[in-house]
Amino acid sequence: MTANVVAQVFDTILSTPGMNDVVKIDLKISRKDVLLLNAIIEKGLSDKGDDKIGILANVPADDLQKLKSLADEALQKAGLVELSQRLSELDSAK
Repeated sequence: MTANVVAQVFDTILSTPGMNDVVKIDLKISRKDVLLLNAIIEKGLSDKGDDKIGILANVPADDLQKLKSLADEALQKAGLVELSQRLSELDSAK
């Protein structure tokens, strides 16, 4: 499948009825997993233009901001904000 077809399928899925409904998820994960999930989300959101992962290329900016907020909230709840910032500084220094 071409990237255009994948984007159309993903856009169709996102526009189906009920996709904007709020769901409650009781999630218990380790701090390590919170840190890794945040890093993955940050990496996916930081890619620009053609480098952006296929399905993220067509997601509205508002939805991407909500995903970023979710990742930030998970870091905050796990008490890992400062650690994440320091790791990011180390990563950008290489």
